[in-house]
Amino acid sequence: YREGADFVRGYPFSLREGAKTAVSHGLWLNIPDYDAPTQMVKPRERNSRYVDAVMTVPKGTLFPMCGMNLAFDRDLIGPAMYFGLMGDGQPIGRYDDMWAGWCMKVICDHLSLGVKTGLPYIWHSKASNPFVNLKKEYKGIFWQEDIIPFFQNATIPKECDTVQKCYLSLAEQVREKLGKIDPYFVKLADAMVTWIEAWDELNPSTAAVENGKAK
Repeated sequence: YREGADFVRGYPFSLREGAKTAVSHGLWLNIPDYDAPTQMVKPRERNSRYVDAVMTVPKGTLFPMCGMNLAFDRDLIGPAMYFGLMGDGQPIGRYDDMWAGWCMKVICDHLSLGVKTGLPYIWHSKASNPFVNLKKEYKGIFWQEDIIPFFQNATIPKECDTVQKCYLSLAEQVREKLGKIDPYFVKLADAMVTWIEAWDELNPSTAAVENGKAK
């Protein structure tokens, strides 16, 4: 949707006003953002295709969000943008931005918020080390075979009408369903709950501040 856009026959009038954009996922040229095995197989591959377009990621469609060229509306989706319990000391790395993206997309779909991809582009010129990446990604390469179906089938109750409520619902589903794969996901679910508690403590609502009492 773009201001002033015309629509062809058969396009429902109820969909012609668009939706608020919560996340803008820009793209990049030059070095692609591959996983470690693909990096090793295609070390010299470069992306030079520039497409002058912005597209809406369809409802019900997941995508691997990258934090490299990302903007989001803090007021609309901020509580969902937690990059997970990953990195040093954890059994998985390099999935933090994608984890946030999968959570975010399920929540945006539930709350009828828009997610865009395409412009603007950046020039990516610093390739990461595929051998280091493989150590970080190793478990994730196997776990993602269960993670993606989990998010594809995740449902959020209708009564969840805020990002925080949606995120806490996802956290419980992570604990219940992904926790069976590895105890790490139970820790991750706990961290997701802690994140929302911290968010609410550090970001009291405007009404609460005006009333002199932060909730």
